[in-house]
Amino acid sequence: MNMETSVKNIQTLTHEIGRPVVFMEVCGTHTVSAFRTGLRSLLPDAVTLLSGPGCPVCVTPTGYLDTAIAITKKQRTIIATFGDMLRVPGTESSLEREKALGADIRMVYSPTDALKMAKETPNTSVVFLGVGFETTTPAVAWTIKEAMDKHIENYFVLCAHKTVPEAMMTLVSAGDVNLDGFLCPGHVSVITGSDVYGPVCAKAKIPCVVAGFEALDMARGIEMLAQQVAEHRAEVEVEYTRSVTPKGNAEAQRLCSEVFEKCDTQWRGFGVIPQSGLRISDTYASTDASIAFQNLTVPAPKDHSACRCGDVLRGACIPPGCPLFGKACTPSTPVGACMVSSEGACAAYHKYGAS
Repeated sequence: MNMETSVKNIQTLTHEIGRPVVFMEVCGTHTVSAFRTGLRSLLPDAVTLLSGPGCPVCVTPTGYLDTAIAITKKQRTIIATFGDMLRVPGTESSLEREKALGADIRMVYSPTDALKMAKETPNTSVVFLGVGFETTTPAVAWTIKEAMDKHIENYFVLCAHKTVPEAMMTLVSAGDVNLDGFLCPGHVSVITGSDVYGPVCAKAKIPCVVAGFEALDMARGIEMLAQQVAEHRAEVEVEYTRSVTPKGNAEAQRLCSEVFEKCDTQWRGFGVIPQSGLRISDTYASTDASIAFQNLTVPAPKDHSACRCGDVLRGACIPPGCPLFGKACTPSTPVGACMVSSEGACAAYHKYGAS
């Protein structure tokens, strides 16, 4: 099937449905791809795509940034982080600003880079900022296990890993947005498998389709969602069959279950979502930065009062609906995390001039 055929099928299905439909692309990569490829402009007016909580940097709460910044004040300490985290505003500062002031903060491309750094600097504490969903969690789990097995005692992780299905369930339970379906994240689903979305379908009675990231993948995924709506079905389907199976990557899941434990955790824009986070298990507690670095001076977390980043992450508004968008908040002067990350909805809307 080609793009033209898929778009025509979507048009036919929306006419059959007889009303507008709203689908949420859970993954930030889907948001960017829909803009970059021009897919949004090809869809009929009856189809609305909403961005969701699929940017891990965006949903990480301000308090986590404040804690990371406080750790940078400790002597003989290196903070290792993915680049997207550097410019996210904390309550009083950012990692980028602290780096300019002399803090030892280094950008890495993988948690294995941080582990290698710890091996090479045995007299310095290396703290990796563990931010991400199920896609990145296995690699972080491996470094924690490797540090324990190889007695690398100066490697730590400040863990803020989160799991996607619980956020999806919270979205539909809150009722802030009337959704007709979820376009589920492909990369996450490679690890988790597609079956994890079954409870969402069962409870919310809306379809879920796991799609890849090319324009045709997404168009086909949207077509599959529309087909379910037209047929009054609510099932989990997989468009991204070349990479995603129902059960996912069993070895990665086993490793994560060994190193991490489920816990309640804070999401920007959502508050605390029960059992949606991961904490380092007691067996590996010696690598937990939240235990190793205590008695920190951390300000009470505070976000800009006019920033609607949290509403954007819940699909309650689109980025141009924020009064700061494109004015006080731009990629060069970000006020909210959604304008910083390469997967952030605000950054995508700003870059592609969407309204």
